[in-house]
Amino acid sequence: MKKKILFSGLSLLGLVLLSACGRGDISSNSSSLWEQFVYLFARSIEALSFGGQTWLGIVLFTLLIRTLLLPLFNLQMKSSLEMQNLQPELRALQAKYPGRDTESRMAFASAQSALFKEHGVNPYISFLPLFIQMPVLLGLYQALTRVDFLRTGTFLWTDIAKPDPYFILPILAAILTFLSSWLSTKAAVERQGVAVAMTYVIPFVILLFGANLASGVALYWTVSNAYQVGQILVFNNPFKIIAQREEKERLEKEQAAKLRKAKKKAKHKKK
Repeated sequence: MKKKILFSGLSLLGLVLLSACGRGDISSNSSSLWEQFVYLFARSIEALSFGGQTWLGIVLFTLLIRTLLLPLFNLQMKSSLEMQNLQPELRALQAKYPGRDTESRMAFASAQSALFKEHGVNPYISFLPLFIQMPVLLGLYQALTRVDFLRTGTFLWTDIAKPDPYFILPILAAILTFLSSWLSTKAAVERQGVAVAMTYVIPFVILLFGANLASGVALYWTVSNAYQVGQILVFNNPFKIIAQREEKERLEKEQAAKLRKAKKKAKHKKK
């Protein structure tokens, strides 16, 4: 979890650095590999901008990317939930191997690896969607600000290449980011303090960046997180998971009560 948070922070820092550098226009004649990547994004958005509506191209492009990445995101959600459910056992391992020496660390790492293997958990799978999504976000931002034929579009009240003057899109993006994060951890057996804190911190960061970047980026965030909220509710609904867990616990308690009752009867018969 901490590594994922660190990676997210570094990714946001990368957005700032890449937005600060590279101010020149990008065209089909641009020579660098990154600029050709950005130009490919711009052409893809243009192809989806039916009727010359660039905002529609951004929305459709976002939906297309999210749909293509759907299996990967579902795998991430499943892995994250399993990791959250393993927290009590991981803490037990930390208590069992508290030493800081090399031998204790190796023993803990071996036990942790065995635990992950037993439950079929890959702790690194959650990095993949982040790793793939950041070039998309960075490429989209620079496509909107450095490719001339994408700098003229509007979305209702705002120019997509400029910050939203009324902060509506950044606020929506922040709200949906919060909802997405909250739903992602809702079904966890135990929620870590860091994870709970980041549920509130990341939306604030999204709001801050969204208020200062091209509104097309905020539109991308809004659509992407709205899609993710729907995806969670359909494929990893935390309310269903909680209900199933509670039903399982209820049945286990009933089974245990029946077993105790049967033992008492058997004991009385012997007397």
